[in-house]
Amino acid sequence: MRLAVCLVLALAALSVTEAVTPIVLWHGMGDSCCNPLSLGAIKRMLEKQLPGVYVYSVQIGNNMVEDIENGFLSNANKQVEQVCQTIRANPKLKGGYNSIGFSQGAQFLRALVQRCPNPPMRNLVSIGGQHQGVYGFPRCPGTNVTLCNYVRELLNLGAYVSFVQNNLIQAQYWHDPLNEEEYKQKSIFIADINNELTVNRSYAANLQTLKNLVLVKFLSDSMVQPRESEWFGFYQPGQDKTVLPLRNTTLYTQDRLGLKAMDAAGKLKFLACEGDHLQFTDTWFTQNIVKPYLSN
Repeated sequence: MRLAVCLVLALAALSVTEAVTPIVLWHGMGDSCCNPLSLGAIKRMLEKQLPGVYVYSVQIGNNMVEDIENGFLSNANKQVEQVCQTIRANPKLKGGYNSIGFSQGAQFLRALVQRCPNPPMRNLVSIGGQHQGVYGFPRCPGTNVTLCNYVRELLNLGAYVSFVQNNLIQAQYWHDPLNEEEYKQKSIFIADINNELTVNRSYAANLQTLKNLVLVKFLSDSMVQPRESEWFGFYQPGQDKTVLPLRNTTLYTQDRLGLKAMDAAGKLKFLACEGDHLQFTDTWFTQNIVKPYLSN
């Protein structure tokens, strides 16, 4: 009898563990998968608040140093393909997963759901992601001043110069509103995943499989220009002063990516967070992200 009770309890505990959806994290510029003060701390918090959850934090390279460098000098398309293969090969993710992208990691995860629908991504949480790209590089995170200055030099050389565009991550989501046609023609990443030049129907269809696309904007963000890009807004073409909110952009009105349909279905969630880029408290994260979107 005692053995039977123990077996029942063990099976019950196993079912609870299996019910917790795994989570994939993708860090931002200047950070790494496992920094104990950033994503390492997030991973520990999630494991504490969601007992039994499996958390995979994306690392590009063989160690933390390479991971940081690859957040600057690499090719986003190749990274997304690499992560797609890694996730497909991971048996712990075969049933699907939730994802959280921090800063540029958010648009990488969006590319992942659009290009790599299996295993399925259930919820995508974008924390300060730049989904319409950026037009400016006011601050560079991290401690590598030399690398940051090199990035600025390359952007000044020309974000759409072939060598720069193919090898500098930040150039690959550079969106010049003064030269929209050049942006659409030469951007190898952000213009593609936003269906700017041509409409890839599979991108829209795959994105709409999400239960929720959660977009977090930091109200005092001094790093992202314009900060409205975190909610899919961007400068009105031809100038860099007036910013159009998502619902006034052609991306939405023409529904080139399925965002209008997702909005109508209640799948788009717009969250505002007081503070600068990626500055949030554990309490805010728990109440606004973990409980509503990761506890299923």
